[in-house]
Amino acid sequence: MFLNISILSFMLGFFFANILSTIPAQTGEWNIMSGSIIVTLNEITNKKIYSNKNMSQYPIVQFLNNIKIGIIYGLFVDAFKLGS
Repeated sequence: MFLNISILSFMLGFFFANILSTIPAQTGEWNIMSGSIIVTLNEITNKKIYSNKNMSQYPIVQFLNNIKIGIIYGLFVDAFKLGS
């Protein structure tokens, strides 16, 4: 059961990354801002989660961590698409 939720949360993060990188980019001026906001929020969340050792055992924290991994993966895939 946890494997299904992990894969679903990973794909949800990937979907969020695609949404967050394409919708503000319609004007062509928000690419850098949206990317920096996403990475900043990701780093703040990492600091909160990993500063407390006991927090990583909760399923909701694992769910959020998989979403974060999916978001970063989605940004990398978009960067590779734009580079080629």
